[in-house]
Amino acid sequence: MPFGGGNKCGACQKTVYFAEEMQCDGKSFHKSCFLCSVCKKNLDSTTVAVHGDEIFCKACYGKKHGPKGYGYGQGAGTLSMDKGEGLGIKPEEQGAHRPTTNPNPSKFAQKIEGSEVCPRCSQAVYAAEKVVGGGQAWHKSCFRCAKCGKGLESTTLADKDGEIYCKACYAKNFGPKGFGFGQGAGALAHAQ
Repeated sequence: MPFGGGNKCGACQKTVYFAEEMQCDGKSFHKSCFLCSVCKKNLDSTTVAVHGDEIFCKACYGKKHGPKGYGYGQGAGTLSMDKGEGLGIKPEEQGAHRPTTNPNPSKFAQKIEGSEVCPRCSQAVYAAEKVVGGGQAWHKSCFRCAKCGKGLESTTLADKDGEIYCKACYAKNFGPKGFGFGQGAGALAHAQ
């Protein structure tokens, strides 16, 4: 620590005192100087990416220093959301949402030659596509709310009877009912 009370900020080169210090890659920064070099968003330990002497948010780092070329969103070969309707190409329709059809929620009964079975589509789930939720293995594409079809994350789901739901659908279908719970007038009752 240099004479004068603190380290020098990696961005503004002024003294950084302990109460306002953010550290990254062995350097100290003021909280107000700990910003992405490109978009100037505030950073923290989970959103920072370092390249040389510069700090970036993960999005700007990927754009500036990530992979380039076909399929990476830059140049003439970029992928687009254009489905080709202007060229007379009919877009593929996504299949309708299918609730779980597996009547047996036992983990041990869901093995197919050593791999687990997705409770939604009854197909084998391999490690590269596996998402765990509600105590079961799911395909990433099947890891959706059984009611509304919204994509889920392991932290944003609620499970009941071997099925998974988003928090909103779970509360609407299985949560408390009655006055003050969005269901109109009436006595407080809990749906079973």
